[in-house]
Amino acid sequence: MGNKWRNWALPAAPLALALLSATGCTSTAGAQPERTAAPPRSVAVARVCAKPSAGPAKAPAGAVTVDPAVVGDLAEKTKSNPPNTTFWLRPGKHRLDPDRYAQVIPKEGNRYLGAPGAVLDGGKKNQYAFGGTARDVTLGYLTVQRFVAPHDEGVVNHDSADGWVIEHATIQYNSGAGLMAGARQQVRANCLRDNGQYGMNAYKTGGRISGLVVEGNEIVGNNTGDWERRREGCGCTGGIKFWAVNGADVRGNWVHDNRGTGLWADTNNNDFRIENNVLEANDGAALIYETSYNAVIRNNTIRRNNWVEGRREAKAGDTFPFATVYVSESGGEPRVRARTDKIEIYRNVLENNWSGITLWENADRFCNSPANTSSGDCTLLVKDTDRCVKPAIGKPPLYADCRWKTQRVDIHDNRFVLDKAVVKCTEKCDRMAVLANYGTYPDWSPYKGEKVAEAITHEQDNRWHDNVYVGPWKFVAQDTSQVLNSARWQGKSYRQDAGSTFRARAGG
Repeated sequence: MGNKWRNWALPAAPLALALLSATGCTSTAGAQPERTAAPPRSVAVARVCAKPSAGPAKAPAGAVTVDPAVVGDLAEKTKSNPPNTTFWLRPGKHRLDPDRYAQVIPKEGNRYLGAPGAVLDGGKKNQYAFGGTARDVTLGYLTVQRFVAPHDEGVVNHDSADGWVIEHATIQYNSGAGLMAGARQQVRANCLRDNGQYGMNAYKTGGRISGLVVEGNEIVGNNTGDWERRREGCGCTGGIKFWAVNGADVRGNWVHDNRGTGLWADTNNNDFRIENNVLEANDGAALIYETSYNAVIRNNTIRRNNWVEGRREAKAGDTFPFATVYVSESGGEPRVRARTDKIEIYRNVLENNWSGITLWENADRFCNSPANTSSGDCTLLVKDTDRCVKPAIGKPPLYADCRWKTQRVDIHDNRFVLDKAVVKCTEKCDRMAVLANYGTYPDWSPYKGEKVAEAITHEQDNRWHDNVYVGPWKFVAQDTSQVLNSARWQGKSYRQDAGSTFRARAGG
């Protein structure tokens, strides 16, 4: 499998915001990089892990009390009570039966509320905490930890049931994903910390997820298992991974110090609003939007991301423009219904990351191509992958519709700051890019040669304009050999960044 930056594989309450005035939470996940200091007071982020909200000190009226001294009490009382029951977990460490498949199977409308100090602990024996298909379950004010979900599976809402609300919870030190996601799920004001693979894996077997809200969470230190090294090129890590989500609001989160990517939307996602987040000090990109559609990315503070992965690839001699915001085979598509018909990236501050924004399209990746790593999926415009074959794929409409295209990307009114002394780099960390590879594969591909590179660079309405650049920025166009200064980038060949300003030095 090729470099993962070109060709990833797929894996199977009120908003709690506070002005940071101290350092973030600490990690117990050995070999993690040192956590960053808190953002300045002027930046509002979700400071959840250091100051989690306390649950009810007394059982709510009508609630069933769960006793931590009785092993398996939570699962048994869930089984013996009707739907729409509220359960209050007393302070202390709650345990399930020691069987690895022992878990709580909620009924529709159940509510699980933890008292201050209530912890559900898997003891490194139980795989799952909460599973089953019941809708509209609420989980709040509870710490869920030390469960051992398998790779690509999750601990809370293991079966991706719909309508769940997870709020004011701490989900930490688990294998796999801290939680999964179903339709209409709301994930609010949680600490998703130091989980083995993901903080959350928004994936539903055999279906799409709609109406997802991820708001006011702290998502930190995930991928303690370092899965990209264990399975090179797997594309199976990060703070949160989104798969086939139609409609998501991701706002007001603090996503930091994850081993790998911060937020990653991968394959046939659509209609995302990613706004007012602080994304910082993630080992990989802050944000990847891959083989997906229609998004607004605005008002985010993005800093010190991709230092680990970008530096590693640069040292290895790779000339690809590894970036902190990576748009890969994704674009605006008016035929796919959403709140916008383009990808609009605006009013963000990107400061001292490894490079800036890369728009990329792999000429060899399309429906029915052996080079398509998206598990046999096709675009949202072609339901039957088998239609994308010769000779039909060489003519309209399939010539266009069998590709995920990086098109209609509008990048404006952002501030890009780079001080190489801060990033501790001399080259390859200063790139803004729009490019593709030379198409070669398979032999029946209609996209061979420079067709895709020409299209992404000149024909697909990808525009930078009205931005502010501070620092020694360079620009890559069409392919990795074309490294430009700002004058050529703005000149008649590329006509990018009209109305933008450039200042050579940061801090001046």
